[in-house]
Amino acid sequence: MLVAGDGDILRPLVLRPTAEVQSRAIALVGMPGSGKSTAGKLLARRLRCRFADSDAVIATRLGESVRTFFEREGEDRFRDVETEVVGELTKESALVIATGGGTVLRAENREALCRACVVFYLRSSPEELYRRLRNDTQRPLLQVADPLRRLQELLRERDPLYRQIAHHVVDIGRPTVQTLVSMILSQLQLAGAVEAADAGSTPTSTDPQTDRR
Repeated sequence: MLVAGDGDILRPLVLRPTAEVQSRAIALVGMPGSGKSTAGKLLARRLRCRFADSDAVIATRLGESVRTFFEREGEDRFRDVETEVVGELTKESALVIATGGGTVLRAENREALCRACVVFYLRSSPEELYRRLRNDTQRPLLQVADPLRRLQELLRERDPLYRQIAHHVVDIGRPTVQTLVSMILSQLQLAGAVEAADAGSTPTSTDPQTDRR
């Protein structure tokens, strides 16, 4: 969160996770292009937690890109591996997880995320998602003749599932990543999941990952 300082200059508010967040993961769910990985990395730094991108974990496990595996083996096989990874990640604590866009399609993933994590749904319109993704060639489900229409179809299918498991819904529009993370932190503060910490504390860094689903 940003707070006003001298001269109305905004400065970061240093936050400390409460026992709830320290003992549970925070999961970001939403459509491809909603900013889960970008926001997740910054959120993890602000909370001094570890960050994990589920698709990056999958790609490391497979030894190849998600797109290559997806195109060769098909969606069902990809979802099998995804479920294994989600099951493992949701057993960890003090972790921010950026999930794949289709993670919620399987009931076991929804159950694990809702039970073990504080879940944030980063919601955006198909038009805004298309603006962000129109030149992206790495997302298998969007390699179609009409990506905007495909995004509209995917959102109609997935929006109820995201909402089903979300503890918080954040309508993102076109904010900067700093604003988006501040919105998430505000929700956590209102829920009593984080509190102000010593301003001299230094957040830990995290490795960059890329949201591909």
